[in-house]
Amino acid sequence: MTAGPQLGIQLYSVRNDLGPERLDDTLGRLAAMGFTHAEPFDILSDPHGLAAAVRSSGLRTTTAHAAVTELDETAVLDAADLLDVGTVIIPWVEPRSIADRAGVERLADAINGVAERAARRGIRIGYHNHDFEFAQVVDGVPAYELLATLLDPAVVLEVDVYWAAVGGADVFELLPRLGDRVRFLHLVQHREPGNDRPVLGVDTAGRMAEVLALTAGTVELPVVEVVAHHSDVWPLVERNAAYFRARVSA
Repeated sequence: MTAGPQLGIQLYSVRNDLGPERLDDTLGRLAAMGFTHAEPFDILSDPHGLAAAVRSSGLRTTTAHAAVTELDETAVLDAADLLDVGTVIIPWVEPRSIADRAGVERLADAINGVAERAARRGIRIGYHNHDFEFAQVVDGVPAYELLATLLDPAVVLEVDVYWAAVGGADVFELLPRLGDRVRFLHLVQHREPGNDRPVLGVDTAGRMAEVLALTAGTVELPVVEVVAHHSDVWPLVERNAAYFRARVSA
């Protein structure tokens, strides 16, 4: 990690501004807001173009989302090398695929296999949650809890705090229990009004400072993700940048 406060942005937040003619300006705009890292969600379409734009912006891409268990594994790891991505994070799986124990075990086996092979290239594998991993119960526990027990300890976790709460988790209990397995967080303080899902767990709205405090000793990078569907996302990105920048600098 570089010295000083670190703050990432999941590029899905600004997905409408990532075309070839806009990528340089968008990444530069994010860097000017105080983000130090960008987390891409597509590293295969044009890895060389993305790498050049990232270098030009001064941002780093130490994490990236890629469904490496479903895509061309070698292509994903080659792109990760090109982008200096140290951790490739599986962003999503089909909810029905982990609706029972056999499905969770298959997913864990697939992730563990990729993690072993990726480690030979100096790349870690991680897993990012949505809500369904917590909402779906397998053997009396949330599917996420079962998956975590089956994953090799080398597989790191990127906990999406908002989605975990929507699915039924109490992240203020979950994060300390998972401990140093949680290396990355997806966070949002300022969300688009009227675009929230019903929260089945403990609501995290307005409590990001508590989340950061809980994970201060273990999380390598907090990553902002703002998903707006009905308004201009940039004011929300800027407000979140200011909020989290002040707290990771404290």
